[in-house]
Amino acid sequence: MKRHIALVMVMTLLFAAGAAFAEQASQVIPRAKLQQVITDFVHQKTASLGLETSIKRISLNNDLKLPAGTVTYDVLAPDQWEGWGRANLALIVRVNDQVEKNIPVNVDVDAYGAMVVSLRALDRGDVIGAGDVVLQKREVSATSGKFYANVTEVLGLRARTPIRANTPLRSEYLEKVPLVKTGQLVTIIAENQFIRLTATGRARGNGGEGDIVMVQNLGSHKEFPARVVDTGTVQVDF
Repeated sequence: MKRHIALVMVMTLLFAAGAAFAEQASQVIPRAKLQQVITDFVHQKTASLGLETSIKRISLNNDLKLPAGTVTYDVLAPDQWEGWGRANLALIVRVNDQVEKNIPVNVDVDAYGAMVVSLRALDRGDVIGAGDVVLQKREVSATSGKFYANVTEVLGLRARTPIRANTPLRSEYLEKVPLVKTGQLVTIIAENQFIRLTATGRARGNGGEGDIVMVQNLGSHKEFPARVVDTGTVQVDF
């Protein structure tokens, strides 16, 4: 009987020691730490864009139990994800450089940035002046397409379509004012550091300053691309 009791005591001690060793050989990563890893990733992704981000949701609900060792993290995102809106991410957790967990994470991120906004309704063909626009902070995810973030970028451009007041201006809404129009006679300049030639041509398209348009040399009847310099002048580099 005594021998049986002693055996039970030894087994109990061994079990307790094993349990204690198991506890020492594992670690728990708090949910808050995992969420911070995702938050840091989002902020790093958008830092160079000059945006303010606010994370509405991160789908991590539990602490994470891992083996003992050095823990490192990687976050993977879809290539097309810009850093805001909804996305499915993957949190890769390594212990001593070995992958232990690959956790799917859903995020929803608000982002705010400076946008050029129309102060009044603009008709098609209206040329943008300083009094027509203002820079405001707006939610990026609510504005699709490329928006303007600097007032000077839009000054002198004209509306391609009617634009309502209080509308963030996007690149497809505006265009350069054409200095050369289809069918217009133009002076063609061809020059380099040694020679300068001029000829008369006819524009085959509309173009603003710096745009490339096709022109026809009226002497040779050949067509070629040229860069718009000003009203009635295009340049060919050679």
